[in-house]
Amino acid sequence: MSTLGKVVRSGVGRRRVQTLVVGLTTMMAVAACVLGGSLLVVSGAPFDDAFAKQHGAHLSVQFDAGRVSAGQLSKSKDAEGVSSAAGPFRTATVTPRSDGAGPAWPMTVVGRGDPGQDVDKVALLDGRWPTRSGEIVLSADSSLLPTMGMQIAFPDLSGGPTLTVVGVARSVTRTADAWVVPSQMPALTAPGSGGHQMLYRFADAGTDAQISAGGEAVTASLPRGTAVGEQSWLTVKKGAERDTAVYVPFLIAFGVLGLVMSVLVVGNVVASAVGTGTRRIGILKSVGFTPAQVVRAYVGQALVPAAVGTALGVLAGHLLAVPVLAETEEVYGTSSLAIAPWVDVAVIAGLLGLVAATAWASAWRAGRLRTVDALAVGRTASAGRGRWAARLAGQLPLPQPVALGLARPFARPARALAMGTAILFGAIAVTFAVGMGASLGEVMKAKAHDAADVVVPAPLPDFGPRGSGAGTQPKADLPAVAAAVEAAAGTGKYYRAATVRATMSGLTGIIDVIAFTGDASWGGYTMVSGRWIDKPGEAVVPTPFLAATGTRIGDTVTLNGLAEPVTVRIVGEVLDPRNDGRQVFTDATTLTAAHPDLTETSHHIAVVPGTDVSGYVAALNSDLAPLGVTARAGGLDAGGDMVVTLNALSVILTLMLVVVAALGVLNGVLLDTRERVREIGVHKALGMTPRQTIAMVLTSVVVTGLVAGALGVPLGVALHGWVIPAMGDSVGLRLPGSVIAVYHGAELLPLSLGGLLIATLGALLPAGSAATARTATALRTE
Repeated sequence: MSTLGKVVRSGVGRRRVQTLVVGLTTMMAVAACVLGGSLLVVSGAPFDDAFAKQHGAHLSVQFDAGRVSAGQLSKSKDAEGVSSAAGPFRTATVTPRSDGAGPAWPMTVVGRGDPGQDVDKVALLDGRWPTRSGEIVLSADSSLLPTMGMQIAFPDLSGGPTLTVVGVARSVTRTADAWVVPSQMPALTAPGSGGHQMLYRFADAGTDAQISAGGEAVTASLPRGTAVGEQSWLTVKKGAERDTAVYVPFLIAFGVLGLVMSVLVVGNVVASAVGTGTRRIGILKSVGFTPAQVVRAYVGQALVPAAVGTALGVLAGHLLAVPVLAETEEVYGTSSLAIAPWVDVAVIAGLLGLVAATAWASAWRAGRLRTVDALAVGRTASAGRGRWAARLAGQLPLPQPVALGLARPFARPARALAMGTAILFGAIAVTFAVGMGASLGEVMKAKAHDAADVVVPAPLPDFGPRGSGAGTQPKADLPAVAAAVEAAAGTGKYYRAATVRATMSGLTGIIDVIAFTGDASWGGYTMVSGRWIDKPGEAVVPTPFLAATGTRIGDTVTLNGLAEPVTVRIVGEVLDPRNDGRQVFTDATTLTAAHPDLTETSHHIAVVPGTDVSGYVAALNSDLAPLGVTARAGGLDAGGDMVVTLNALSVILTLMLVVVAALGVLNGVLLDTRERVREIGVHKALGMTPRQTIAMVLTSVVVTGLVAGALGVPLGVALHGWVIPAMGDSVGLRLPGSVIAVYHGAELLPLSLGGLLIATLGALLPAGSAATARTATALRTE
């Protein structure tokens, strides 16, 4: 090993606390950066790859077959900006009955002679494409849980056709729930119904504005009102990336905090090492070290723990990404969705380069010191610093050790500033984490709609053994259940919610229509904009529904798949992240003419104030037992894997930042007590007890902790105010003020004292060491 290497190794081993601080700081920063950068890169990779291979449609448009002909639609392929198009394909919304494989929900069937090639090349995952009538290919995302050879009947259609599943496929932009040959479509289309589907690819389709311009171009030559629905590939892409994209703003925030703290901690550690090792620097120069070698020695002492921390941070980032990437792999069938190696390389190079630059800047003073001056300088700080603060503190009605401690930060202002900055970022992290947990709780509260004290859930369907055809849907006596609830002693406000399934033109997949009987405005439905429904024909919808359908408050939408189409006007936007936002909330009388099956009906009750909920539930269940349903007390569930993961990541990263902040304080106080060994020995010789010594050292960080904590709280609130809306945008949700404004005055005071707690925790060990040091040994120290 070279002489320079021995100096670096000696410095790393001698400064164990500083080494640990640098290593932990870099580990936390690298873990957050690797995780955030990797999720940002790979979140869209499966969709992008599939979209490119399948030549996905940039825009799929549903047309009313009764108002526009196939010939007219074919001419739209020549519209300006269209690079290629497919269709028109006949479509129908039908409600199948499978052989016990799942419930009867509406589905969109498209007639196509082949999987396609230039636009929306449907990927066959199993089986083959239908070649004749009587065969059908189901989407892998179908609610029917597709199985090869499964029989699907359509008893509501004329002739009651039955089709056999011959394949399972997936359209990357979800253009249909199932496909049949064109000759099958007449048997699946009721007279006067059905539509045409056109699929377009545009020369420019990277933004919503470009997609909108393309949609206007292809419909410009067609009769007004013929397009009844459309779906952009950007909407599908955003939904595909939703599960991973939500983590990115959150991780960017922690990554930035970690990077800034890394710069500050490394700079402080190296500067402190130079300041306390001035005599050692003089010795190194006297034995032949050049200024550049001295600087490289201190840079190396910072890079060694930083390299170890970086390696551990990369490993931690990979491990934390596993549960998030696993879900994306499952959706797209990707066998090995790994973190991009270049992300690791970029983070490692960037962080180590940042550490090296910071250490070099902090160690530059060591290279410039003259050898004679360095050898002549001792370890004792200038006695003149902070005297004004000491005199001022001495006039306060405080014990002398406390006064000495309060004046200490002014004797070493640069060191106090470094410790305060570390505490500041720890306080920011704690404030942000507390706010994020509260915001996630509000989102889950809105998702659960748990304002009811008691809930009588809808009876669950029993589909029987798969393929047995024994599936049944239990039929509850809804009037009897309602009568029992209304008659129960203690029943206050009360409403019923029935769920039916429908479809919309241009939008594939199932839409949950929640129909209310009674006033449900108090049931925990958090409004983002607009108002709650107050009459039949009105509806409120979640934000993703508006984005997916291109609608806004005031527009009307038509629900298909029921006995007859139902048109509703959107009057409000509600916060509800369930089912990708594919929900419509309306009054039950809106669906009266459509004759829906209201079997899936739940009852939601707010008891009279002062009523014991447990006793109410027990009494109600005695009346409900003969009816086959059971009441339970309302309450939140855990909120799903995403919330659990976010909370766990928040706690882990926050604890790491707090530990690093406390270690930064420990490093500063340890250096301070070592510089003051002789001074502390004098105080002890004059009668200062160990407890008073501890009090003096702890109070030396009180001012720094209080100021940093007071500044950290508003900065943490501001960070929360940026990150939480960004997380909502990443999953297509607009968040109301109740989700963002989660801090209250009673919480902010304890949070502001968090800086003092971090400072005290960091100073405990040096304080104990100073208190137990022998007086005689301290007095002999230069």
